Amino acid sequence: MWVRSLPKPDRTIWPDLDPGSVQPSSRAKKKQRLTAVMPRCRVNLCAMISLVVLQGVAVVLFCGWYVQLYSCNSTSPNGKVHVLLLSSWRSGSSFLGQVFSQHPSVFYLMEPAWHVWTKLEKHGARALRMAVRDLLHSVFQCDFSVMEAYLPRQHNSSSLFMWSHSRALCSPPACPLTPQGQFSNQTHCLQACDGTSLQRVEDTCGAYSHVVLKEVRFFELESLYPLFQDPNLDLRIIHLVRDPRAVMRSREESAKAFERDNGIVLEQRNVAAAEVQYQVMQEICQSHVRLNERAILKPPAFLKGRYKMVRYEDMAHDPLREILAMYEFVGLEMTEQLEEWIYKVTHGKGKGSKKEAFKITSRNAVDISQAWRTTLAHNKVRRVQEVCRGAMSLLGYRTVSSEKEQKRLNMDLLVPQEPYQFSWLPSKTEDPRKS
Repeated sequence: MWVRSLPKPDRTIWPDLDPGSVQPSSRAKKKQRLTAVMPRCRVNLCAMISLVVLQGVAVVLFCGWYVQLYSCNSTSPNGKVHVLLLSSWRSGSSFLGQVFSQHPSVFYLMEPAWHVWTKLEKHGARALRMAVRDLLHSVFQCDFSVMEAYLPRQHNSSSLFMWSHSRALCSPPACPLTPQGQFSNQTHCLQACDGTSLQRVEDTCGAYSHVVLKEVRFFELESLYPLFQDPNLDLRIIHLVRDPRAVMRSREESAKAFERDNGIVLEQRNVAAAEVQYQVMQEICQSHVRLNERAILKPPAFLKGRYKMVRYEDMAHDPLREILAMYEFVGLEMTEQLEEWIYKVTHGKGKGSKKEAFKITSRNAVDISQAWRTTLAHNKVRRVQEVCRGAMSLLGYRTVSSEKEQKRLNMDLLVPQEPYQFSWLPSKTEDPRKS
């Protein structure tokens, strides 16, 4: 087959066709330009993605900081302060309640959760805690309609548990008996102020700057978190504790009064009669540990400045100083009349009788705090120390190893605490012990 040979190109005419110096076409040049640009585009894209991510992180951190700042420093829209006195039975909580109730700026109510526990007594404390929480939430906002689920059909202020312990319910506008600035008398109040409607109770509650509720039926803080986070509440907690051995001695004097509550505390478990009191004491001690550790060890931001622990024994030895610190913690001022009243009720001569177990009378607070050492059998002391050892160590109570040590009243069983060791106080609050 004949093939015509093509002439070789004249390199003088097309010098650029040399194999080592061939120029690309326009399409190849475009591809080269794109290839050259691509790495730079990739770098810019990565930078943009990183910038967006960083912006997102910044927004999240800012929002978290803002929420924490708002939770820690906000006050309720109406300026009210809400105080929950948390304690256990026979720990001096009735006296602490009166310390607040008799203040002219306080609307006080004693143990509203009693209504939940008596109405739903077949359940355990764990099942009832949300109902109790919701009740407290409404009462703190002076909404007493929630109480109707637990009160008789025909009800008024006298249907409320221990209502006459509230000076506010014995004073105008609830009742004309006790003028503003004077101390209420429970006996006189029972006789003169028992017909007030719940609507009048709500109006009275709304007239005070502080709403204070005393409660012994709460065993952990987590259920209360929604109350701390509610912008309508400015909630503070004062956690009152007492030497478990003293609590045991006091509970024995009023054992029958606690039978129903014991069943709820023990979640309706079958417990031998001889063990009931010790099992209840164990639950109480464990609850003090839970409350304190939750508020002190890595607490959520909204708890900052909202929790203070107080030992009954410290209050008994120096009542005015401890009460001044509590008033300052919640934004109340001490008055001369209150100072005189506090001195009178803590420097009496008696230790209190069984009939006075739930009444506030003039007694010697120091003698009361030590009474268990001479009246409680040593075998019971040892048993309480066994079931409450962890709580006693945390809260600052020394154990005794013999009956002789127990009755040596000059032997101090109270471990000194650093000022406010168990408190996160607002920054504006100063320690009165330094003044």
